[in-house]
Amino acid sequence: MLRILWVALLGLLAVAAVIAAVAASPWWWLAGVPLAALLVLAVWDLTQRRHSVLRNYPVLGHLRFALEDIRPELQQYFVERNVDGRPFDRDTRSIVYERAKGTDAEEPFGTERDLYRTGSEFLIPSMAPHQVRTDPPRVRIGGPDCTQPYDMALLNVSAMSFGALSTNAILALNTGAALGGFAHDTGEGGLSEYHLRPGGDLVWEIGTGYFGGRTDQGGFDPKMFADKAAHAQVRCVSLKLSQGAKPGIGGVLPGAKVNAEIAQVRGVPQGRTVVSPPFHQVFSTPRELVAFIARMRELSGGKPTGFKLCVGSRSQFLAVCKAMLEENITPDFIIVDGAEGGTGAAPLEFADNVGMPLTDGLTIVHQALVGTGLRNRIKIGASGKVATGSDLVKRLLQGADYTNAARAMMFAVGCIQAQRCHTNTCPVGVTTQDPRRARALEVGDKSRRVQRFQEATVKSALQIMASMGVEEPCDLSPHMLLRRIDPVTVRSYAELYPALRTGELLHQAPESWVADWKAADPDRFTV
Repeated sequence: MLRILWVALLGLLAVAAVIAAVAASPWWWLAGVPLAALLVLAVWDLTQRRHSVLRNYPVLGHLRFALEDIRPELQQYFVERNVDGRPFDRDTRSIVYERAKGTDAEEPFGTERDLYRTGSEFLIPSMAPHQVRTDPPRVRIGGPDCTQPYDMALLNVSAMSFGALSTNAILALNTGAALGGFAHDTGEGGLSEYHLRPGGDLVWEIGTGYFGGRTDQGGFDPKMFADKAAHAQVRCVSLKLSQGAKPGIGGVLPGAKVNAEIAQVRGVPQGRTVVSPPFHQVFSTPRELVAFIARMRELSGGKPTGFKLCVGSRSQFLAVCKAMLEENITPDFIIVDGAEGGTGAAPLEFADNVGMPLTDGLTIVHQALVGTGLRNRIKIGASGKVATGSDLVKRLLQGADYTNAARAMMFAVGCIQAQRCHTNTCPVGVTTQDPRRARALEVGDKSRRVQRFQEATVKSALQIMASMGVEEPCDLSPHMLLRRIDPVTVRSYAELYPALRTGELLHQAPESWVADWKAADPDRFTV
């Protein structure tokens, strides 16, 4: 409403200045012409469909774009603002924006990155690179107990709930997934019509609140779950154990965002802050967890079923592996979420101090499954600050089969990282339930950006793989990624994370794994 009043006021001033110029003094043209030009610009901003900022902030929004053009002067600002490691740096965001717009371009003068900085990483190119493949590989998700396997893309939309995101953002993400042939994880906020309407493939996530498959008392409702899992667009179902940005506590949706529609989708009271429980009601031990995974797969009609977690304790995950072995039940996939993952609402202490980074968590899950002989039955997804082709390649060689991106996909639909997600006042309509703000996000334009970003990023990953002499993701290896340990020492990931042999933990666990393997108990979660 304010933007309409602002444009109306601008129009009145322009008309008044023109009348004054005609009736009183030609000097009024000095005001009338600029005001008329601003009016034309404001009307254009309100009606154009490419820039959400301009639709919500006509005329004034151009100041942001003007400032963005002053890159050298603003570079240090963005570096300083990134002190906690949470927001993406400006270069990464530029890559995402350009690919989403279809204008990914070469940069002159080479890298500005300090390759001698401790912690820097680089991939190893081959002296015999391959041709770049034009058919992106897909990953078959579905173990021995799955009757409806799914072929997953290398890069997909990570879990972001309706409620946390606006209706238009959900529509744009799912439409982009349908256009590009990749999957869209619903997040734990339930299965809405905005997920289903565009026709994109879905991974339906169930969290501790069981939204969308929930009884009136907040428990799991098997019949409701089975009915919704039967949707043809639901290709996989995922049980959320923990989230990277806030492992150990449930999701939070501020009451200001819980309108009537969201309340109906989630099965919760309108206008009241929704806090998911920190733990599940349906299981309390690793053995009960894998049994519930089997039940979800049965209720879904044999669709691929798995779970997502942020790894915290190696012995706890090994306990789950022991439960899988003893019960002969395995999930079809496991999504590893890194502590560097983002969220719209989390206590700062959790975001900064709790949970394992993606590299460590991913390596533990991969090695544990190899060491227990289960790796060939379970696919691994990696989620947590995946935005570029090099990110994708690094996760594949660290043990993942595919990746999911959240913040990068938000950038593709117009997020400017204003970090006002929890206030319901997102300036570009991505993380708000205010319909006047959400209308700024034009679904048709932004869905094509999502599709272009995913396509360009996978293409970049395939180009990097070809330069490394690799054609298939399974041929990537940890020795192909190097990390600087100190100014004069470089080690490969194969050296930093020694690999286990298939089934090694079952026969003679290496010394570095013995204590955790002995502590792992399939009948209780122990640290």
